[in-house]
Order: sequence, then C-alpha cells, then structure tokens
Amino acid sequence: MPRSARPLAVPALLLALVVVLAGCGSDDAGADDGRPTVVVTTSILGDVVEELVGDAAAVEVVMPAGVDPHDFQASAQQVAAMREADALVTNGGGFEAGLAATIEAAEADVPTVHALDLVDVLAFDDHGHDHEEDEAGHEEEAEDGHDHEHEGDDPHFFTDPDRVADAAEGIAAFLAEEIPALATAEVAATAEAYVAELRALATEVEATLAPIPAERRVIITNHEVFGYFADRYDFEVVGAVVPGGGTGAEPSAGELAELAHVIEEEGVPAIFADAASPARLAETLAEEVGGEVVVVPLFTEALGDEGSGAETYLDLVRTNAERIAEALA
Repeated sequence: MPRSARPLAVPALLLALVVVLAGCGSDDAGADDGRPTVVVTTSILGDVVEELVGDAAAVEVVMPAGVDPHDFQASAQQVAAMREADALVTNGGGFEAGLAATIEAAEADVPTVHALDLVDVLAFDDHGHDHEEDEAGHEEEAEDGHDHEHEGDDPHFFTDPDRVADAAEGIAAFLAEEIPALATAEVAATAEAYVAELRALATEVEATLAPIPAERRVIITNHEVFGYFADRYDFEVVGAVVPGGGTGAEPSAGELAELAHVIEEEGVPAIFADAASPARLAETLAEEVGGEVVVVPLFTEALGDEGSGAETYLDLVRTNAERIAEALA
C-alpha cells in the first residue's frame, strides 16, 4: 500500500522560522491573554491543532463534538471569530459545505490553510466499488432517475492517521510562518512529538486490524467516508447506504435492494454507521438482509462527547479500529 506524501518536515522548517517579536497580534486579533488565536472549523482538526500548539495559542473550534460537519451553520459570533483570527484551519474539499461562503469571505483577510491540500488526495472514484454495474457492464440508474454519481476529491482524509500526520506537519509549518509567536523551538518540539504519536497510532491500528482475514476486509458504511482508511489498511469499500460523500442524500428503494444483494453476495457481517447520525437506514438494511448482519456505530466525521471513547482524535481512531476488528475478525 503506497504511503501518503509528507510535504513538510516540522523541526527543520519551524526552527528556521524562529523570530524575535516586539509585539504579538493586532488590535482586532489575538486572545484576551495576549496569545494568538487560531480558529479551526471541525472538532477533529481542532483537537489536532490544540495538540500541535499546546498553550502557545488559543484554539477556537467552530463545530462542537457530535455534529454533522456537512450541514453545520455557524453563529454570528463564530463568523466574527473566523474573520478576526490570526489564522484559520479548515478541512477543505467542500467538507464544510454549510460554512463555504463564510470560509471564502474569511480567506480574504485571514491566513488560511486547508488540510486536504497537505495530503495525498484520493478521488471518490478511486474507491473502486463497482457493484452497481449490471450484467451488460452499464451502471444502473436509481429508481428516482438519478445515479448519485459523485466525483472530485474525497475530503475524508482523517480516517487515515498517517495522512493526518502529514496534514499536522503542514499545519504546524503554516502556523509558524504566519504567526511569529508560534515560530519557536518549544512549539516545534510539541508539534514534532504529536506527529510522532500520529505515526505510531497508524502502526498501532495496523496491528489491531491484523487478525481480520483478507476475504473479510470488505466494509459497507453509512456514507462514503472510509476511502482513505481502506486505502491505508487494505480494505475494500463495497457500498454505502447514503449515496455520495455527504449525509443529505436519500437512497432509492432500488439502491437499497442492490446494496442488500451486495451484502448477501459478499457475506458482509456488519454495516458501519455514523455514531453522530441516525442509523435508521442502516438498521432497515440490516433487517432486510436478515441473518447475522449487525449495525456498528463508528465516529467518522466528528469527535464524540465525553465518555464516548472518542473525545480526542487518537481515542477516536483507536475506538473505531477496535470496533471494526471486533465486527470483522
């Protein structure tokens, strides 16, 4: 399995950017205690950025844990925070659809980095499941007249901790370049240590998943979110309950029937649903298939609430890996 590119080396670049400051921030930016302010759109990236900068910056996270990032709308106060930040960190790739206009407006005044730009990106059509083709090799059209094709870059890179490590390196270098107060040896060391944790986590997950035999490394998810996970850990995504990369589409009866056929044909024992979204469709599909198929909740696009086992990104990845291994091994 090819590893993702590593665009930036943290220690050398950050240490090269160390400067002596006469002052920090401006009248309109910065935390009340004088630290710079970094605004981050998603809870997953918010946790990553907090680990990268430690106490050197105030990190404000727009989306709370447990929300659907695709539909989230920011409050007026959050919009103002994004426009007044010292730096803005987003997922990118259209992931924060409800914040698209706000992010675009903020970029005009605030240094902004899109994490997806820092990793080896997959396109949705790279995921490779072709069960919707009929015997003549033509892709079947859904009963509602739409084939729900989705093209372009897949923004869900965070299901692969190695790619998150790549993004973390790039974000740390970006912050050091744009915010002089973060271009210090101390922050560089903090970032380097966290990136090392992410690399170790990727290897740990590989060991957790090792007992799953090759023929059972097939997954069906609530929507198209685990392409990067599959790429990193040698799985095949054979279907998704909700068509496309978002959560707003509704599958037709024909699409659900086709997916039920795939589950039976592939012998898939579990459907992995998003813990933050209703699992009604996944449960309906499991009932239609019958047998031993279970619905397993995973934390896919946001951190979990306190006590969920997914309060941090590291916890989220470990919990998901353990649940996948338990369901498929």
